[in-house]
Amino acid sequence: MTNQTARSSSRIERILAFMVAGVVGLSILAFLAIIIGTVAGAGANDGFSSGIWPVVFTLPYYGLPVGFLAIVTLMVMTGVRRSREARQNRR
Repeated sequence: MTNQTARSSSRIERILAFMVAGVVGLSILAFLAIIIGTVAGAGANDGFSSGIWPVVFTLPYYGLPVGFLAIVTLMVMTGVRRSREARQNRR
């Protein structure tokens, strides 16, 4: 039987995971706010161009690509860490 110890994720990996959850979650909430605002009539007479609405509209535009890049970075970091651990276990 092999002795395998559970390796916890690094601080950077945890930060990236929470960043992905936060940015993507906030972007989804912004989508929902736009849908609800449209149904409620907030867009009538150019109502989306004032107040907080411009920020709500641009949040998914930048948040989703940032979330995607963070997911890819997290996957690469996890793959590199696992390959290092596998290489060390072979010795």
